[in-house]
Order: sequence, then structure tokens, then C-alpha cells
Amino acid sequence: MFRATRLQALAFVSLSAITAAQAQSPANQPVTSMSAPEDVITLDAITITATKTVETVVDTLAGASVVTRTDMDRFQASTISDALIGVPGVVAPMAVNDPGQSINIRGMQDFGRVNVLVDGARQNFQISGHNSNGTFYLDPELVGQIDVVRGPVSTIYGSGAIGGVASFRTRSIDDLLKPDEKFGMEQKIGVGTNGAGFLNSTSGAVRLGTNADLFGQFVYRNTNTYKDGNGDKVSDTGSELVAGLMKFNIRLADGHQISATALRQDYDYTNNGTSGAGTRWRNEVETGTYTLGYTFSRPDVPWLDLSIKGYYTETKLQQTTISPSSTYASLGVINGDKLSDRIRTHGFDINNTSRFSTGPLDHALTYGFDSSWDRVKTVDNAGGYVSALTPSGNRRLTGAFIQDEVKYSDWLRVLGALRYDEYKLNGGGYESDGSRVSPKFTLGVTPVKGIELYGTYAEGYRAPSITETLIAGTHPFPAFNILPNPYLKPEVARNLEAGVNVKYNDVLKDGDTFRAKVNVFRNKIDDYIDMEETGSPYLVPFIPGMPSSVCNRAPQLCMPMYSYQYVNVARAKITGLEVEAAYDWNWGFMTVAGTILNGKNEITGGPLNSVSPDRVSSTLGFRFFDDKLTVGTRLTLVDKTKKNVTNPEGGYGLVDLFASYQYNEDIRGDVVIQNLFDRQYTQYLNTEASPGLTAKFALTVRFASK
Repeated sequence: MFRATRLQALAFVSLSAITAAQAQSPANQPVTSMSAPEDVITLDAITITATKTVETVVDTLAGASVVTRTDMDRFQASTISDALIGVPGVVAPMAVNDPGQSINIRGMQDFGRVNVLVDGARQNFQISGHNSNGTFYLDPELVGQIDVVRGPVSTIYGSGAIGGVASFRTRSIDDLLKPDEKFGMEQKIGVGTNGAGFLNSTSGAVRLGTNADLFGQFVYRNTNTYKDGNGDKVSDTGSELVAGLMKFNIRLADGHQISATALRQDYDYTNNGTSGAGTRWRNEVETGTYTLGYTFSRPDVPWLDLSIKGYYTETKLQQTTISPSSTYASLGVINGDKLSDRIRTHGFDINNTSRFSTGPLDHALTYGFDSSWDRVKTVDNAGGYVSALTPSGNRRLTGAFIQDEVKYSDWLRVLGALRYDEYKLNGGGYESDGSRVSPKFTLGVTPVKGIELYGTYAEGYRAPSITETLIAGTHPFPAFNILPNPYLKPEVARNLEAGVNVKYNDVLKDGDTFRAKVNVFRNKIDDYIDMEETGSPYLVPFIPGMPSSVCNRAPQLCMPMYSYQYVNVARAKITGLEVEAAYDWNWGFMTVAGTILNGKNEITGGPLNSVSPDRVSSTLGFRFFDDKLTVGTRLTLVDKTKKNVTNPEGGYGLVDLFASYQYNEDIRGDVVIQNLFDRQYTQYLNTEASPGLTAKFALTVRFASK
């Protein structure tokens, strides 16, 4: 039976506490109304991910995008991959028989090349297999906003982000209540066809005067096996999730705030494991993200905009055999044998922004330091292979940074930054370490009002992961050796980027808005790490346990054994063009997001398999009945893969329909039809075909009191 007791208790305590606090609050008034989400151009959304200073996306001097809660509700996102469809340069590959996901930005993924943060806490879980080597678990129903920065330009976000940063903010009191509301609750029920299953989300929030607030959420999601566009069932594509989220904020005095977050998720699903081999596994994933932070910010103290945050994250995957294959059975594996992979990450991030002027120049000087410690532990009582191929070990990442953003008048911005990184890794009798200083320089010029041009040179640094360094064992079926490499060099990325930000109002009619971001880039990565064959093969017997000497007398009874190792094999170069634009004319809106990517191994001349095909996505929507009804469509076109990649896929086009109706301030219904024409397709880097025609419906009821 699925282990949901602790999460159900957490949800009950959370919502009970909120209800009790509301009952004791002097502001308790009869329910009046609730806040309804508003359609906004996401390029006008606020972000701090690129520079740790508050700015809108369209004003960011980088390839940056935001996905809002409204976007996720409109398309009823069931996975993070669903939520990121409209973001240029980004895909989220996943094994469809595992709810875990990876983030690929500009062709970079795996082993921390994209820094994934949940409420500021790093998500570093990784398990070796035939899927992505870097996975995190997060249900989109828990997410309030997604901030993406593409390329190694966010020097303030720690070691590893040579591909970019994906920052997920979980939902909070401001997603539920208006500023003048004191208490509120929300109940959402969702159902869907073709395996989309059932969703329940219950949340509540209360403001205790002006000095404290509390938010809680409980999520249950159950998905089932789906059919692809050909009508064939795709096995093991269902899962069950129980999740709980708690947040509180305490404002001790003007400008001072203490905040805490507790997020727990439990997943349960069955599949053939990460390597197949015919063995059936029951998988139980437990994740926890816990943060405690302090901030100080006040307009009359411009030199102090301080943030201190500590966090602890944990991901544990426990697999239990329920039907071992004949090969595994021959090794003594029986029903009920278990293996587990667990990572625990402790970390902190301290930074401050000092604002001051020197003559005509306005400065925002941001500086700070951060550190994280990964501890990986694997236990294998089901064959002994996983503990070898996902090794135990420890890694520490530490860094410090300084960044000065200088503004002159309304037409010039200059941003310069330096980051120092060091790392230390150990396990299995091996150790490695290293350090480096990475610079960044950006120049932004506004030649005419509404248009800003910018250029950036930035470097990034990624330390080798525990697995890349310490992996040591024999891969079964087919058999080959994998050797450790404590002499790996860190990867270094050097990125050149140029872009234009466009921002105009009242373009074709009064009240309309147009926003756009266009950028081109070239990212060169030295000492790129990949697995390569090493050494010469040797003969081993086909039959386990047979002495190796038999290969001298009867080589026909033997097979060649090859060895592989992670090595610094390549200089990679990735170039591309990204476009994101939106136009809103009050009774309608249109968005476009497009990506052209090319990746090359400069040593071999071959393509980079991690670079996704070119794609464009466009959404067209219309509002009716005083903006109560919003209907529209989304078109997604994906090109065929580049020549000579090892996992080619054909191009495809998808059409989705959506409708949202705000009956009143308290009730909203959402409908989406995905893959309207039931196309057969496989998202690039996925292992199985994607779902065919799927319909989803959600009903959301909220109430709030002032």
C-alpha cells in the first residue's frame, strides 16, 4: 500500500492550523470574493533569477523566460515537461515509465549542467541507467512560477550552470489571496482521459495581522497507462503521488522577514527499471525540500538588501523486485529483493545588494557566497549492479561572487561579474578537487525608447559529478566494464551572446502591448565529459562462474569484454537563435516561441546527441463575455533530428485547444484537448512514444475573506 500516512497527516495539520488561526483572527469576516488569475504577458513577469535583482523578464539582459501559474492552469500541465513547452531553448526529457524529469537547456543536460532549484534548494539526484543522468521529482500543481535563464550567464547561482538555471518557486500565500484578503481556501479537482487520471489539490492560507502568514497545500495525483497516437498502450506510464507543502513568513520588524518551507512528495509506480532486462520493479520515491531563510530589505537602507538561506534536500528511490527476469534469477535475485539510491544535499546561499550612486552612475552591487554538500548512498541487495554503477560518495561545492550592475541615464547599462568556484569529491578510495575564477561582462544600450540591444561574454564552470568520477563495475546484459576516473577535469563553458529586448504599448490600438526578446549565442565547452571506450577488449566466458582460462582453450565459449570510462573527450560548440514574443490587444492575445539549435563535437566533427531539434510554438487566444471566457489554440511544430545522431526522430506538428471560464470570482473551469489530431510522435530524448489525443478538465473553487 502506498505510504501516504505522513503526508496526509501533514496536510491535515497544515489546513487545520490555517483554519484555527483564521477563527482566532480579529480580521475574520464573512466570505466575500476571491482573486481570479489574470492573463498577463509573461515577458512582463517579475524575475530575480538572472541577476538576483528585481526586474521584468523583457528587461533582463539575458535569454530568460518565465512560466506563470496562469500558463500552467491554462494547459493543465501534468508534468514539468508540459509546463515548459512554450519556453524557447528548453525541453524536459523523461522516461515515460518514471515521473522523474530532466531539464535540457540549449542542448546541455545531465550531471548538473543545468542547475535545478526548488525554492532556492539544489536538486542533484542522479541514477545511472538508460535515461537521463540527472533527474528531479516535482509535480507542477505545487509550482507557482518557473524562471529559466539560458546559458552560463547566471554566475551567481553556483557551480555547474554551464547550460543555464531552472528555478521553481512553489506556491505561496500570494498565489491564493489578494493583498487585502486575510483568509482563503482553494479546492481543485481535475480528471482526464487517456491515462491523465485524477488530480486533487487542496490549499489554504491565512494572514495573522501584518506580522505573519501561513500557507499549506495537499496534492494527490493518480495517472494510468496511456495510448500513443497509433492507439497502442505504452506500458508502465501510470503513477501515484501524494504531496504536502507548508510555508510560513514572520515579519519581526519593518523590512525583516523569516521564511520557511517544507515540501514532501511520495511517488509510487511500477516498471522494468532503468535498464530493462525484463525484471519488474516496484518503485517508491520519497523527496523532501526544506528551507529556512532571512531577508532584510527597506527603501531607506539602500546599501542593505540581504538574503540568507539554508536548505536540506533529500531524494530516495527504493526499488523492490516483483518479478525478476531469468537472467537476474540466475544471479540469485528473488521477489522482494531491494535496492535504494539516496542523495542528501545540505547547502546555504548568502547574498546582499548595495545600491548607491557615483556621480551620474547608479550601482547595484551584489555579492555573496554559497556552498552545498552532496552525500550519495546506494544499497543493492538485488544483483549488486546498481551500487556499482551509481556509486556512493561525497562532493562539496563552494563559491563566492561579486557583480556590479551600472546604469547611466536611460540608455546605458553595464554589468560585470566574477565568480570563484572550488570543489572537493571523494569516495571509493579516490579523491579529486579543483577551482577556477569565471568572469562575465554585459553591455546594454537603448538607442531608441522601447528597444534595448545587449551583448554578453560569460564563462561557466562545472565540477565532475560523483558518478562520473567514481563509477566502477560491470554493466550486465550486454556485459562491459566501467572504470572510475579521479583525474577528470572540470568542464569550462565560454559563451558569447547578443540580443534585443523590445517593449511597446499602444502599438495598433489604445491599451495593447507588445513584448519580444530575440537572442543569438555561441557556447563553447572545453573538456566536455562523456563516456568512451578505453583500452583493449579481452575474452571472458559466456557462462558466469566459468574460469577465464577456458578462453585460451575454447575461445568460441567466450565473448569480448570492453571497458568504458568517463573522460574529457570533446570540445563542444553549440550555436543557436531564440525568439520569444507576445502581443495582447485586450480581447485577445498571441505568443510565439522559437528555437534553432546546432551542436557539434569539435574533435570528431559529429553532432551532439543532447541538442534537440528546431521547434516553434505559438498560442492564439480570445476573451469573451467581459473576459470571463478565454478560448484558444496552441500549435507546436518540431523539426526532424539532425543527421547522424544516435537516436533519430521524425518531425511532427501538434495542435492543442483550451478554454477557461471564470463563472464568478469563486468558481473557474478549465478544459484542454492535447494532441487534437491524435498524432503519433516521440519527443526527442524520450524513450517511448508520447500520448495521443488527451482531454483534461479541472474545476477550481475558492473563497476568501477580508
